[in-house]
Amino acid sequence: MASDRRRVVVTGIGPVTPVGIGVDRFWPSLVNGESGVGKLEAFDPSPFTSRIAAEVHDFRPEDYMEPPDTRRMDRFAQFAVASARLALGDAGLEVSAIEPSRVGVVIGTGIGGITAFEREMEVLRERGPSRVSPHLVAMMIPNMAAGQVAMRLGLTGPNDSTTTACAASGHAIARGVDLIRSGAADVMLAGGTESAMSPLTLAGFCATRALSTRNDDPEGASRPFDAGRDGFVLGEGATVLVLEALEGAVARGARIYAEVAGYGLSADAHHETAPHPEGDGAVLAMQAALRDSGVEPEDVAYINAHGTSTSLGDIAEIAAIKRVFGDHARRLAVSSTKSMTGHLVGAAGSTEAAATALAIANGVLPPTINQEEPDPQCDLDVVPNTAREADVEVAMSNSFGFGGQNASLVLRRVAA
Repeated sequence: MASDRRRVVVTGIGPVTPVGIGVDRFWPSLVNGESGVGKLEAFDPSPFTSRIAAEVHDFRPEDYMEPPDTRRMDRFAQFAVASARLALGDAGLEVSAIEPSRVGVVIGTGIGGITAFEREMEVLRERGPSRVSPHLVAMMIPNMAAGQVAMRLGLTGPNDSTTTACAASGHAIARGVDLIRSGAADVMLAGGTESAMSPLTLAGFCATRALSTRNDDPEGASRPFDAGRDGFVLGEGATVLVLEALEGAVARGARIYAEVAGYGLSADAHHETAPHPEGDGAVLAMQAALRDSGVEPEDVAYINAHGTSTSLGDIAEIAAIKRVFGDHARRLAVSSTKSMTGHLVGAAGSTEAAATALAIANGVLPPTINQEEPDPQCDLDVVPNTAREADVEVAMSNSFGFGGQNASLVLRRVAA
């Protein structure tokens, strides 16, 4: 780790999630072990094998943008704009007081504007090409979440997007960290967004047999590491983080949640959807994150796991943690907040990084709910069912995507 590079800290968090919008609702929901999973309401799910989802029910786009703007955005981009505004407010940053060319945006998504795509495909079939919306391309392309945030806020710094499936917003945070470290920006709005509640998306995931079919018990369906798990629960939402150079945050007297001390990226190079069975790619990402941050394995007290509630994925991640941390793995707390939020796909990594930063700042570890029968192959401390007070100096957040694309982040407390 270079000693002269700029340090990067988290000063704002903007959750738009199935368990709450805004930090004041999101964090207590996690601590209280509340599930955001229910029967899917976006459309009739009765023909599908999985009929449950983690949806954002109380989102009003007009609270964050003018009505004409909402009509030019797919829901995933609306979420991103709302999340960015919430994050800036949480950070106490006024856009008018920021030099716009020194503030950048990087937002990941796994799928992009699929709902706009499906809707306009129906228009094409039923009414012909002349009736397709002129806004379709701008609504469906994945980079438009970052583009819309920059346009709505007037930010002219670096603007980028990542589309690495479930690791997209972990990669986005890593990219934001690099841009601040290099001096290309002083502030980055970094995170992820996803809203893929569409029949085509659900059908595709059902076809992979990756989703839980515990349709009669939605709140109990997402159960990472539990022996009764049967797949992940599709979710939607967004979380954007305000990343700042440490010196700038200190100069303006900002409240600092945590430092993003380092990151690690890797590829499984193994399979389209399944993880490497021994967690090889996850091992490489975690080891790289420790090196980049200058942290020893024994320094880490908590891992917010990728923990999707799939049979293969949970076993591979636990195996990887044991390989990286050795005997210390038995002293780690390893919880999955997906047990409450569901799997937010492109927004998963940043939402979980936010939970990790909040765990450090508040001295509380969010639980893994729905733990009834421990899987003997997932035999680490998963903080079962109940949150726990803990003094955490250093923590890690893991994100592993379809295609074998992996990102691990190391966060640590900043001394007062």
